[in-house]
Amino acid sequence: MEEILKSGFEELGLALPEGAAARFEAYYRLLEEGNAVMDLTAISGEEATARLHFLDCCALLGMADFAGARVIDVGSGAGFPGLPLKIAEPGASVTLLDSLRKRADFTAGCIERLGLDGAESLCLRAEEAPAALRESFDIAVSRAVARLNLLCELCLPFVRVGGVFLAMKGPDCGEEAAEAANAAGQLGARVREIRRYRVPGTDASHAVVIIDKLRPTPPQFPRRWARIQKKPL
Repeated sequence: MEEILKSGFEELGLALPEGAAARFEAYYRLLEEGNAVMDLTAISGEEATARLHFLDCCALLGMADFAGARVIDVGSGAGFPGLPLKIAEPGASVTLLDSLRKRADFTAGCIERLGLDGAESLCLRAEEAPAALRESFDIAVSRAVARLNLLCELCLPFVRVGGVFLAMKGPDCGEEAAEAANAAGQLGARVREIRRYRVPGTDASHAVVIIDKLRPTPPQFPRRWARIQKKPL
């Protein structure tokens, strides 16, 4: 795995920090253990996990300045992209948010067993998060959670003015990003660009929609999830 990660990071124009490869290998083992008793991820095997999870998530490091940043991963599931970002950028402070207790407990266990200081896992619905978390993060990230116009309402309230929301999407997300422009505007943000990339060592092409937070999100947002789904912005 170490060689896959090293070459992949080089292809992404990134440096693999000292000790990160060992932590990624340990995280992989925890994923395999967890997958044996619960449905965490459909991707298995060392190479596939290294490329399609770890390198894919770490591509975000080239799209914003994570050094010393306060980051929230909304709908983190088995820890993606938040835990790979924390392993690859130890100076970031990372909060993982997931509404399902067993997933939040799994990632909390990963944080403890991997010795990741400055990371936490919370079992919360994004729209029910306490006011103390509102507009307190430099960067929000999310991977394969919901359609972007819905996702904006869940994620942008967490981002401070001047911060950024990075939404991981498939390569053909132009229509989805255009659809989300109105939602972003109502939430105090603007869709800046779509940045596409190839996952190192694969034929997989993915994209990140980059959304800048320009002004505070109005206090009535986010609404309850049922309302968000019924009447998207």
